Amino acid sequence: MLNLKAVKITEKVWWVGAIDWNLRDFHGYTTNRGSTYNAYLVMGEEPVLIDAVKDHFADEMLARIASVVDPRKIKTIISNHSELDHAGALPRAIAEINPDRVLCSVMGEVALKAQLRGDLKLHTVKDGETMDIGGMKFTFLEARMLHWPDSMVTFLHNEGMLFSNDIFGMHLAHSKRFDDETPDWRYEAATYYANIITPYSNIVTSFLTKFKAKNLPVKVIAPDHGPIWRKDVSTIVSLYEKWAQLKPYNKGVIVYDTMWESTTMIANAIADGLVEGGSIAKVMPLKANHRSEVAYEVLEAGALFIGGPTLNKQIFPPVADVTIYLKGLNRKNLIGAAFGSYGWTPDGPNWIETQMKEMGIRPVGSTVKCKYMPTAADLDAARKLGLETAAQLKQYDR
Repeated sequence: MLNLKAVKITEKVWWVGAIDWNLRDFHGYTTNRGSTYNAYLVMGEEPVLIDAVKDHFADEMLARIASVVDPRKIKTIISNHSELDHAGALPRAIAEINPDRVLCSVMGEVALKAQLRGDLKLHTVKDGETMDIGGMKFTFLEARMLHWPDSMVTFLHNEGMLFSNDIFGMHLAHSKRFDDETPDWRYEAATYYANIITPYSNIVTSFLTKFKAKNLPVKVIAPDHGPIWRKDVSTIVSLYEKWAQLKPYNKGVIVYDTMWESTTMIANAIADGLVEGGSIAKVMPLKANHRSEVAYEVLEAGALFIGGPTLNKQIFPPVADVTIYLKGLNRKNLIGAAFGSYGWTPDGPNWIETQMKEMGIRPVGSTVKCKYMPTAADLDAARKLGLETAAQLKQYDR
């Protein structure tokens, strides 16, 4: 067995997860700094394992558990979330540990059976149910669609610790385990929210309201990815409350791709108008920016402009990619416009315009589209579009 050590979180709780230094893509967004798969060992009279790791990190998790206690002494495993970065190693853990039961939500039972099959020893817990396991008091709260139907969180009363699965997490591989040891976490937390949680923002608000009503004394938040919050748990909770509002900001994001730089010229003219009007402009050519970086910028924006040329009577493929991705994230409360160039037919810019309407983006002015190279009049129209947008964004703080 590997000689790996658990990390002590409190007197009764240990981190027994794994660090994935190599991860660079997760659900279509770039994870340039890797990730962690956080599993936790609760050492009561009966040890309890909370969540697992990706399947090929099972040896690491079992080795860390063994540095604290014989894994076979664990009689209960709690599975907060069935996604395979947390449950992939569950069959191996069950085989090695031979627990009496694996606790999960009602929807968790459905998802785990469908994905993993076999004898998983599943026992469901109800929303709000409290259970004493070896002198340790656990309360289970469903968090459906944050971000899967099966998601739940577990609160350990003895230690004031919330095991929050994917909520309050981020993709960040680091040699340290705690928020105060990883001070550069904000970008990764916002990127995670933007790319994973944004579509469920109304559910975030409902869940936080429901959780606060429980009045549970949370001292530590232990998510399934990224650092453990021990210094100031209110900071990440406040950020989630803010991000969940999806409120507009005095910033316009201009995302585009181009073949012969005509669309670039329009993008830059829109940016000039935004800046002239007093707004922040973020210009994001897709040759230099990944879709996940665009999502990060859109999280705290008030306007979105999407531009691209026509290719073979279709939209230029990289623009289709980012547009469909953003459409799925369902960022609300945005204004903006389509733009682009074409040679024979304006199908590309027209496609963007249609998609933006379906995304619920309130149009500002008209689509700026030019045949071949933009004229001075085209660029002036683009600049005025930026100015008009800035005038509408002025009501929002930067």
